[in-house]
Amino acid sequence: MFILNANEPEELATYLQHQQWFAANETIVSLSKPGEGNMNCVLRIETESRSFIVKQSRGYVEKYPQVLAPEARVLTEGAFYKKISSSEKVQRAMPKLLGIDAVNNLIALEDLGKTNDYTVLYDLQQKLEVGELQQLVNYLNGLHQSFQKTVVDDELTNTEMRSLNYEHIFEYPFREENGFNLDSVQEGLQKLALSYKKNSDLKQKIERLGSLYLSKGKYLLQGDFYPGSWLKTNQGIKVIDPEFCFYGLREFDLGVLLAHLYLTQQEESAIDFVKENYYSFAELNTTILNGFIGCEIMRRLIGLAQLPLKMDLKTKATLLQFAENLILK
Repeated sequence: MFILNANEPEELATYLQHQQWFAANETIVSLSKPGEGNMNCVLRIETESRSFIVKQSRGYVEKYPQVLAPEARVLTEGAFYKKISSSEKVQRAMPKLLGIDAVNNLIALEDLGKTNDYTVLYDLQQKLEVGELQQLVNYLNGLHQSFQKTVVDDELTNTEMRSLNYEHIFEYPFREENGFNLDSVQEGLQKLALSYKKNSDLKQKIERLGSLYLSKGKYLLQGDFYPGSWLKTNQGIKVIDPEFCFYGLREFDLGVLLAHLYLTQQEESAIDFVKENYYSFAELNTTILNGFIGCEIMRRLIGLAQLPLKMDLKTKATLLQFAENLILK
């Protein structure tokens, strides 16, 4: 199996030519990491005339090698990119797929440029503009509408990745003994989380929401629609990393978006804007939507997938109580 390695440019060039992703006279000028991704090995390849991205998945999480993950997950991501290429509205908000290597669990993607993602929002100093909110909602509208199914089937079930995500959203944060001392994140957070870990009514509702997350649905979801998956480019917001994609309940994508608007302390008007501009918002199950919002807030505050959140303990306590109310009501 070919292993992607930034320290072996000659081997990489040979591989790229073998895949016919390189012209005969093309050479690598520069190799770099395009961002601080967690899941996969990702490199930006620059030649004299162009640049593009290669991404390989392995049997573990790249940032946390001790955490096992589905080895072929990037192939599902490639299948997603291939699927959405038929919708110009959705495709222009994402990188184009250049190639898939199913043998080596590797895909090649258009390079969107040396841009920043929106994790800067976790500094709690910036507000999304109306135009940015519109782009985010437009993306979900396009994705959920353009690829809606009339009959639920087994396409893009992404079962292994969803099982991994299920554990980190709906189980791990609520185990009383999970081996993760939250005081290492912020002093006092472990004690703050304990009441939620002991709340059997809350955990029962979360278990039900988890089963809904694992169920099949009619709508194609990006699956991880949060600021780390949004890039700020000269052509507007671009959406990346659909590795958790699946056909499911559209309330999940929308719930994750709204949860991160709350986590980044956006104005209430921003929340209202999303609800008013999301297609057929009135058709959604608000109980499920609120439950997914609450679960995403809670797992980001007391789970393993911590954010670079500049937030004091008192504000986190208020947000956790808000999230619990969303889930229980």
